[in-house]
Amino acid sequence: AEPERDLGAIRGQEAARRALEIAAAGGHHMLLIGSPGAGKTMLARALPSILPPPSSEEAREIATIASSAGLRAPRILTGRQRPFRAPHHTASAAAIVGGGEPIRAGELTLAHRGVLFLDELPEFRRGAIETLRTTMEEGEVVISRARQRVRLPAEPMVVAAMNPCPCGYHGDPTRFCRCGELQSARYRGRVSGPLLDRFDLQVAVPRVSARTMRKASRGEASKAVQQRVEQARDRLTSSGARSSIESLTANVAQDALTLLELGVERLKMSARAYLKALRVAHTIAALDGAAEVLAAHTAEALQYRVLDREPA
Repeated sequence: AEPERDLGAIRGQEAARRALEIAAAGGHHMLLIGSPGAGKTMLARALPSILPPPSSEEAREIATIASSAGLRAPRILTGRQRPFRAPHHTASAAAIVGGGEPIRAGELTLAHRGVLFLDELPEFRRGAIETLRTTMEEGEVVISRARQRVRLPAEPMVVAAMNPCPCGYHGDPTRFCRCGELQSARYRGRVSGPLLDRFDLQVAVPRVSARTMRKASRGEASKAVQQRVEQARDRLTSSGARSSIESLTANVAQDALTLLELGVERLKMSARAYLKALRVAHTIAALDGAAEVLAAHTAEALQYRVLDREPA
């Protein structure tokens, strides 16, 4: 495994850094959308550095999975680092989900309790990534064979990255996009709507100019961000606002709910996307140390639905 990238090394990209912190605090799946060279991969590789260290139980799970797969990375086996897996887009469904004879764990299980990074998401075989839909909701993989049915743990944070169009420069202020709207829509259509809906955070990552990068000060170090993430996770655990609609709508200011519902209607979001935005709003409130979810929190949560905001 590669050494963790410190978030402090990323200059600029304040909005994307904020989204990364929210994802880490709430364990949210995240989709990064931006031109080549915008820093999507760098952001994804910095994510493990702001995640809380695994608990003793999680460390045992990570070590057991790594050992059974024949991985010999000492830091993973000792549980001091959460796994980070980044399969190539040519990977088969069996490589990502698991399978074979005898049955072997796939990337989803090898990334359990860590991060699974899927770069160039539309380039993956559709059959390989569509299986993520169930896993991202249920946290396990079920592999059925004629004589056996195997359940494998698979609860990673799924982080994916994609260009906005085939050439990669749709919406870029400095580069000309050669793709028409039809080509761009067809490119995004390689990933199904139901799968895109599973990403709690859909974040635009604009390219940072060389001048901005040179003038920008060094970003906040991972250690400081990690402390806020741990505090927010503690608040979320104590509040219990994670699962049912009743718990998610508790401790939410009425104007915050009204704003969210108006946004959902305007963006024509699905019921799943509505619940995900509400969970993200709870995470933002926990990061702010707020006793209840306020309108500012739901407004920010709606900002992380980039694909819903785009015209059909």
